[in-house]
Amino acid sequence: MKNFVEELKWRGMLAQVMPGTEEFLMKGMTTAYLGTDPTADSLHIGHLCGIMMLRHLQRCGHKPIILVGGATGMIGDPSGKSQERNLLDTDTLYHNQECIKKQVAKFLDFEADEPNKAELVNNYDWMKDFSFLDFAREVGKHITVNYMMAKDSVQQRLNGTARDGLSFTEFTYQLLQGYDFLHLYKTKNVRLQLGGNDQWGNMTTGTELIRRKLGQEAEAFALTCPLITKADGKKFGKTESGNVWLDRNRTTPYAFYQFWLNVSDADAERYIKIFTSLDEPTINALVDEHKQDAGRRVLQRRLAEEVTVMVHSREDLDMAIEASNILFGKSTKESLLKLDEQTLLDVFEGVPHFTIDKALLGLPAVELFTRDDAKVFASKGEMRKLVQGGGVSLNKEKLAAFDRPVSAEDLINGKYLLVQRGKKNYFLITVK
Repeated sequence: MKNFVEELKWRGMLAQVMPGTEEFLMKGMTTAYLGTDPTADSLHIGHLCGIMMLRHLQRCGHKPIILVGGATGMIGDPSGKSQERNLLDTDTLYHNQECIKKQVAKFLDFEADEPNKAELVNNYDWMKDFSFLDFAREVGKHITVNYMMAKDSVQQRLNGTARDGLSFTEFTYQLLQGYDFLHLYKTKNVRLQLGGNDQWGNMTTGTELIRRKLGQEAEAFALTCPLITKADGKKFGKTESGNVWLDRNRTTPYAFYQFWLNVSDADAERYIKIFTSLDEPTINALVDEHKQDAGRRVLQRRLAEEVTVMVHSREDLDMAIEASNILFGKSTKESLLKLDEQTLLDVFEGVPHFTIDKALLGLPAVELFTRDDAKVFASKGEMRKLVQGGGVSLNKEKLAAFDRPVSAEDLINGKYLLVQRGKKNYFLITVK
């Protein structure tokens, strides 16, 4: 059995761990759980560190359980948040749960015929029929208000770092999370809770509740990973357009691949340990190779490759690389036609865009691309000269004649034209 705590340490994935955890894990297979809120129908890369913890746990011979917080998702968690969350209805919660399970199944083995196969549970299943009076008697009497008030997550909200203070609903969150641990301890033999470091207070409330309910000899542990940031201290996983999602309909595999490809050298060296399953010698060799010639971006390329294949597929990786080559390297019209619409827009997000009326189709290229509403070229003379020198392409094919008509058959996805002026200047034209 591999040492799970040691595995997390060298990867930079260990923040806090309760005394005795490592020794307990080395005694034999341990069941551990990690909670996630089903507030969306997709996880984003901010969730990945926790999911990778479960992946390493299973690879070290232990049993991972992912808890979807249906009940707690209806309430909101104050930890690290400045506002209370929106509450969700049950249909939305269960839809989100199924979507999340499909994503997590790419990281964990739910199907193996082994004792440590992964499971998914939803705390709404055991909380929905738990009355307030029963909860007060079974849980509330065992944890004092003084104990709850001392938690950092509560103090931050009470001391004015949030506009609206702390609702009673949110105040009870740590008891609900603590009860999850107790319930899973009794029903699933769970002995360890994993989570982000902002969850430490809620997690230790769980271990305390277990001891107070079941006796001091009850063994329960907590272990957290650090909150991942970028080298400049900014929040990890956010771009100008928002979260980087695992769902291809929210973030295309191309945009996903590009996110990892564009991280800094310092971040790449940290992230390749956290977000891949590559072993230590392989990573050390990649780091050494990268330092010899950082311009080749060896670390970023391998990181982007590993994570894209894990979250999406090898085919999606190949498509993302091919899409990258369209903008930065040699490619063909066939490569362009393979792109779905959103990937096409992602690839050419930063290039000048024009929109023209489809009634203009049929005009010669020299007329169309020098109009004020699609001014790829400053003048007809400039375009003629560039075409004659082989410096103009339409949809990645050299334009042989400056006066050749541009027709509906030239449209990509039935609505786009890609004009290339010289080697590096692209223009995307939408035809409506």
